Parts: sequence; structure tokens; C-alpha cells
Amino acid sequence: MADTMNHIERDVAALSNKPADRLPTYPLAMGVCRRLLNGGAGITYHEWVTDPKKFADAFIAGQKYFDFDFAIGLMDLSVMAGDMGSHVRMDEQNTPFVDDPVIKTVEDYEKIEVPNIKDPKTRSNILVEGTGMFVKALGSEVITAAFLEGPLLALTQSRGAEYVFKDMYDNESSRAAVHKALKTITEYDKDMVKAFAQKKPAGLVWDYLWGSYSCLGDVEYDEFEGQQKYAGCLNDLVVKEGMANCVHNCADLPHLDTQVTKFKSTIFSGAYYPLIPGSPSAKEVISKGYSDNCLMAGNIDPQGYVRWSAEKMQKTTMNLCTEAVTALKERGLGARYCIASGCEVPPALVTKMDNIKVCVDTVKQYGKFA
Repeated sequence: MADTMNHIERDVAALSNKPADRLPTYPLAMGVCRRLLNGGAGITYHEWVTDPKKFADAFIAGQKYFDFDFAIGLMDLSVMAGDMGSHVRMDEQNTPFVDDPVIKTVEDYEKIEVPNIKDPKTRSNILVEGTGMFVKALGSEVITAAFLEGPLLALTQSRGAEYVFKDMYDNESSRAAVHKALKTITEYDKDMVKAFAQKKPAGLVWDYLWGSYSCLGDVEYDEFEGQQKYAGCLNDLVVKEGMANCVHNCADLPHLDTQVTKFKSTIFSGAYYPLIPGSPSAKEVISKGYSDNCLMAGNIDPQGYVRWSAEKMQKTTMNLCTEAVTALKERGLGARYCIASGCEVPPALVTKMDNIKVCVDTVKQYGKFA
């Protein structure tokens, strides 16, 4: 049976808990879509993340080819750290990563500064401008969203997670230095939120990665990100600037009560680790009420798009559709679950593009909600 709603109609129905023809779907295929450009020959990852038009063109090509229900502008997680002074390794085809953090000592926490995001040489500027381009091209077709690193994630990219966690509790001086840096990065995030808002995406997705019980407890997470002076004020600013506040967290044990309920998220994207006790499945997040006021999304293993056969991808997607639809109906909800990968589909050359298409097509066939 063919779709009876367009993408916007379906997205709005799912977000507002109204009747929808099927579950929405968006495998988190961002960087991999660069392979659709240049007549199908693709462009390098390096080209994609250093040119706003090419960045946007990949999302546009991905939408045309795969027919997603959303478009979310993830670039990579080294953008902010790089623009604050960290050295980022930029291979031709691999995801960029920090190989020389800018913060090397406790004293360095107080030296970082908010960069000029209007400078076209910064990747922050490329990200903002590229997001604006794909929003303009796709905004009347699908729900679009910008993507941004939360303060604590940007800090760990700039120092190294193991050092940041140690500095949090080593002594009062190092603890204060961590907070000083978080305050600076929060101001950086505010600049980015305001810049994104001018491009008119429907939402902004935060990567609040460290809200995970495998890393930080509730008290620790609240102190170093969740409280009002950090994530709290940023979430409020997103809404004030006219965008929906959304969260992505691919950690194994996410702080759902904080990041879904307390943050009043419109969309929450998460992962499922079946071998880890307590990792939330689709059924669990729905049955525990997290889908009551939020469109939950997940949680197909991203490596499946590289390793699985088309048959396994279809079966896995079918099973997730059945699990989500059954749990939603038992809860008395509409299509408040988006079939997606638990984290970004690997942007590697070995990713099977056909598996992305199989996932989307399977939801169209087996994600019916009527």
C-alpha cells in the first residue's frame, strides 16, 4: 500500500500524536550521502565538510534518492573543538577527528575563547551556511533540523574525555576550571543557536552525549551540563528562537528522565545496546511513557548498514516496526516512534547504500499504523 500522507503531514501527525498512515523513518544518513554527488561518483569527506554548498547538496541528494521523512544537519563532532583551536585530522574519506586537543593543562580551560562564527574559514560558519541551504531546498518537503554539540561534548572534544572527567573531581581548582570552560562553550553554543535560527530550520538537535549512566550519574550530569546555566538555558533559547528543541544521545544508558522529560524534548534520538542490561529498547521507552509527549527515534545498529545483507536489514526493520507499533497501540498513542539508526549511518565507503534504501522502503511497507 502506498503512502497516503506526504512527509510533512506524517511528521506533524507523529509529533502531535495525531493519526498517521505509518511510522516516520530517518536512518541517520548524513555524511554517507556525499557519495550520491558528482553524478554518483561521490566527493571526498574532506570536500563535504569544507564547502557549505557541497554539504547542503549531499542532504538534498539523499532526500531525492532515499525519500526520508526528516533532514538533520549533522557534520561531525570536531567542529567546535577545531574552531576553538584544536587540531583536527582531516582525511580525504574518513570522519574528521581531534588529534591534538587545544586544552592540555588545567590552566588552558580558562584560555579558550568563543570563535567568530561569521568567519567563512571556520567550519562553524560552513555548518550554519550549509544548513541554511538545505533548509531552503527541503524545508517545504520534510521537517529539517540543525545539529549542534552540547557544551560538555564540545569540551571533551577539546581536552579528551578521560582528562575532563578527572579534572571534574581532582580538586576544587580543576573543578572550577572545567566550569569556566563550560561557561565559555555555552556562550559559543548560544551564538550558534541564534545563527541557525536565522536559517529557519524547524528544529535544532543537540548532541548531549554524556547524559549516560555509564559515564555520569544524575547529580554529576546536572552539575556539568544539565543545569540551567548550561543545557537548560540553551534549550530555552532554541524554543525562544522559534525552533523545536531535540536531543540525540547514542549512549548505552541515557538519562531519559532528564533529556526527554526535564528538557521537554520534541524529538529524542537514541540507541539500543541489547547486550547491556538497562539499555532502553523501543518497547521500553514507549511503555515507560517517554513517547507520550516526545517523538522517540532509534534504534537499528548503525553497523548493520555496513555488515548486513539486505534480507537481514529488512527483517530487522520489520521487527522494529512491529515492536514500536504494538507498544504504541498498547499505550494508546499514535505514530510517536521514528524508525532510525541508533547513531549516524557510517559515512564510510564500505557502507551499503542499498541497506539505507531497504530500511526506508521496509518502513513504508510494514510500518503502517492504521
